[in-house]
Amino acid sequence: MKPTSPWPEPELREPDLPRTAKVRQRALRTGWTTGTCACAAAKAATTALRDQASQEVVEVALPSGRRITFAVESSSHDPRRATAVVVKDAGDDPDVTHGAHLTATVRWRTTPGVGLESGEGVGVVTKPGLGIPVGEPAVTATPRAMITQAIGEVIDLAARGIQLVISVPGGEKMARKTTNARLGVLGGISILGTTGIVRPFSTASWRASVEQAVSVIAAQGERTVVLCTGGRTEKAAIALLPQLTEVCFVEVGDFTGAAIRRALNARIQRICFVGMAGKLAKLAAGVLMTHYTRSKVDLGLLGDITMAAGGTPELAAEVVAANTGRHAYEIWEREGLLRTAGDQLCRRVRSVLWRAAAGRIAVDVAMVDFAGRRVVAASRTDWVDPT
Repeated sequence: MKPTSPWPEPELREPDLPRTAKVRQRALRTGWTTGTCACAAAKAATTALRDQASQEVVEVALPSGRRITFAVESSSHDPRRATAVVVKDAGDDPDVTHGAHLTATVRWRTTPGVGLESGEGVGVVTKPGLGIPVGEPAVTATPRAMITQAIGEVIDLAARGIQLVISVPGGEKMARKTTNARLGVLGGISILGTTGIVRPFSTASWRASVEQAVSVIAAQGERTVVLCTGGRTEKAAIALLPQLTEVCFVEVGDFTGAAIRRALNARIQRICFVGMAGKLAKLAAGVLMTHYTRSKVDLGLLGDITMAAGGTPELAAEVVAANTGRHAYEIWEREGLLRTAGDQLCRRVRSVLWRAAAGRIAVDVAMVDFAGRRVVAASRTDWVDPT
């Protein structure tokens, strides 16, 4: 019997990937995010300003607590300001910012703490929905925290202040190869990173690792697979499903379709999918390969969901005109519709994934906030954190 759904059935789509891939004879080399390199440059510049001495190496901490030493490409100083440069090494990842010169210029300021400015080649946020206030430098939360910690290792930020300008010569040209302009980040690249480490993106190897993880789960006698889009969603999923062993949790990335196919072959009985609004919106539209280069968020679908959740036509139109899936999420949150609209979105995703599994695997879906700390909506009411 063909599985049925209460909603119009979107076409399930996952673009064909190359059947062959170049085989590497060695492990892919990891690299460092722009956020980590900016953090290293900021610490080196602050040290040069404090000591009035050029710096050749600098050590900083990653979010995990691991400490890394970087070579300082150049360093200069005078009594009022100092500058340091760290060159980004992206490892074997085909990153447009590989080789970028992350440059930090610091000067003393009268108020304690760290003030942050965009310099040449670092973008400024001009649209909502990115988790950074409009008008601020495009430096995300984790790099900001890393920079503050690193500078705080050099001076007492409760007593003294540093004004920091981050720049990337050539960054505006690099940004043309990204989606920054479409998202409203203008003037250069974004300073990004959640772990501080760049792990090489290889379509074939990542998909294979996801499939292997599902097979391992089945081989250990487990019958539930929890698919998470990344590290933050995995933390929320583990808190949501503490009864499951660690092996059941898979960072699926963009390869949901591949994971479902392997789960079918491995006779998995239940799939739990945990993600954030953007990925869920793509899946709700039937897109099973959700990498940003291959798909985009269907804001029209989110507008329909807004109406179904009790929103006005004017509110639905605002959602359709949103900058990102995160922006739509923030509109729902502002209007008190996050739970009802989010539940609608999760149920639609459940319908899509259930059909992708030919109706042979039970599916549940949960949406977490953008910090990955709590579940805000789900296809099951007992999964939602009431706080």
